[in-house]
Amino acid sequence: MSRSIGMITLVVSDYDEAIAWYTNVLGFSLVSDTKLSDTKRWVVVAPEKDGARLLLAKADEASQQAAVGNQTGGRVALFLYTDDFTNDHAKMLDAGVKFLENPRHEKYGSVAVFEDLYGNKWDLLQLK
Repeated sequence: MSRSIGMITLVVSDYDEAIAWYTNVLGFSLVSDTKLSDTKRWVVVAPEKDGARLLLAKADEASQQAAVGNQTGGRVALFLYTDDFTNDHAKMLDAGVKFLENPRHEKYGSVAVFEDLYGNKWDLLQLK
């Protein structure tokens, strides 16, 4: 049996601003944007065609809105793997991504923590 994580839900405040940030700033592709009702859409973005995708789910109640930007209690939520850390880091800086630290070069690879548009923490990571 082969299993993998195909999609992760990320609660967002607004579909369109989230789509714009993930596609224009991080360079992700918009995989799907399907209207489900007057208030809900099925919005999926991904850095590549293969691998895990993000389902951007608009917060529709107070408890969900409170989780926007803090879905893991302040810990790193997601890991964006790269095979060209230096280039991707520079592109992201140029695009206005907020890095919370300078790049670190650890035994396992190169890493720097950044925030998405809502404040969720991510690792940009190139494994050795």
